[in-house]
Amino acid sequence: MRILLIEDEIKTLQSLQQGLEEEGWTVNTATNGEAGLRLAVHQSGYDVIVSDITMPGLSGLEVCQQLREKGIKIPMLLLTALSELDDKVTGLEVGADDYLTKPFEFRELLARVKALARRPNVSFRPENMLRFADIEQDLDARTVRRAGTLINLTAREFELLEFFLRNPGKILSKIEIAEKVWDVDFDTGTNIVEVYVNYLRNKVDKGFDHKLIHTQFGQGYVLRSDRER
Repeated sequence: MRILLIEDEIKTLQSLQQGLEEEGWTVNTATNGEAGLRLAVHQSGYDVIVSDITMPGLSGLEVCQQLREKGIKIPMLLLTALSELDDKVTGLEVGADDYLTKPFEFRELLARVKALARRPNVSFRPENMLRFADIEQDLDARTVRRAGTLINLTAREFELLEFFLRNPGKILSKIEIAEKVWDVDFDTGTNIVEVYVNYLRNKVDKGFDHKLIHTQFGQGYVLRSDRER
């Protein structure tokens, strides 16, 4: 289960992150509303978003409102030190699913998060969007982003990435790749597959903290986050 935690108080952020990870959650964090909004829009698979309301710049209420305007309906729990009824009403009106006033017991937050995660998945995930880890490929717009960064690919690189994204965790032989991406019988005398895999790696892996495209010597290639090892 994946959760996005947006909180500008670092000690609170670290404490909640540790507690959630100990409960088995995969936690991504942001220390301001702008960064949180980018993660929610450009990354995939969040089951719940937990956000503080009062933050410099973009508030939690504004983050929630902008996500709902974009059609992103990931369940959202808002946190605040304020307890006035008007704040709670405003949060619910902009599309928040639940509301928790600070200070609170961690077990209460955990119970609310679990309840939100059990709701039917209605988040915005178009069928034309392929996602794995922090990379997403829009098949209609012909765009690729990793961690929110736009990556420019050639037509063949785009097709190669699509094949990887449709087969995450599966070892793909050079023969399979040639047949599916190039639609030709594989010629053992050519290194075209290696060349294009290297082209793709230089664009989607270079400069990022963890690699996604791995070589399985003697077998082929596999799309896997090296964090899974």
